[in-house]
Amino acid sequence: MSIENIGFIGTGIMGAAMAGHLLAAGFKVSVYNRTKSKAEGLIAQGAKWCESPGACARGQDVVITIVGYPKDVEEVYLGADGVLANAKAGAYVVDMTTSSPILAEKIYVAAREKGIHAVDAPVTGGDTGAKNASLSILVGGDESSFQALKPVFAVLGKNLVYMGSAGAGQKAKACNQIAIAGALAGACEAYAYAKASGIDLEKTYQAISAGAAGSFQMSNVVRRGLNGDFEPGFMLKHFGKDLAIGTETSAAYGAALPVLAQVLGEVRQMERLGEGDKGTQSLLHYYGIKA
Repeated sequence: MSIENIGFIGTGIMGAAMAGHLLAAGFKVSVYNRTKSKAEGLIAQGAKWCESPGACARGQDVVITIVGYPKDVEEVYLGADGVLANAKAGAYVVDMTTSSPILAEKIYVAAREKGIHAVDAPVTGGDTGAKNASLSILVGGDESSFQALKPVFAVLGKNLVYMGSAGAGQKAKACNQIAIAGALAGACEAYAYAKASGIDLEKTYQAISAGAAGSFQMSNVVRRGLNGDFEPGFMLKHFGKDLAIGTETSAAYGAALPVLAQVLGEVRQMERLGEGDKGTQSLLHYYGIKA
């Protein structure tokens, strides 16, 4: 099937940039977002506005979703005016939200019963990756669907990885977030130690960031916090959601992940203190580091 028409649901920090790339690539894009103002820029670029998820899914060759939480994914896909109730047989529906692998499997089965091809395709790379079309896209579902969707994925990202059957993309994304949890908290702890021991934080950064202790989290995320920039590239509350998915499913899979549990607790504490809408670099505040 030739892919021409794409419905895009969720035009937040990530989604707006991604939908913009699809428009620029020549696809006919329809958009829906709960807050219409967040889609105005895309509408000005030529996207068609839709009044509901179902309307955005109707008649499309591909429907892409990137929303907030697993409960939002379930409502968007399985609700009465949702994607699966409206997508045409043969369409591809692609959830790029970081969500539950168990829910991804449920959506896959429900879609298959309607002759619809469902894949889970969460992304990594944050707002920078979305803006630069350099995301990593981790795909679960039928491999034939992955192959059919490659022309779409190639507009959005550089690292396209087919992980396996339904839910495998979400499992891989959980692995990604688990690795980030340790790297981010470890970098924050390094500066907590530097502060407590009385050495200069900026000199500490210069000393350790270019060596074996260096990481994306240190050089791109914690660095922003040390500069006093706590605006979200990725919101702390969404990071907490991701870590909770890892915690809940790791128990189901029989994996003990004490570092993940510890960092999730730290994130939840910062959310309770009102920092959920800030960037993940605000975890520095848990350790008493104030720029």
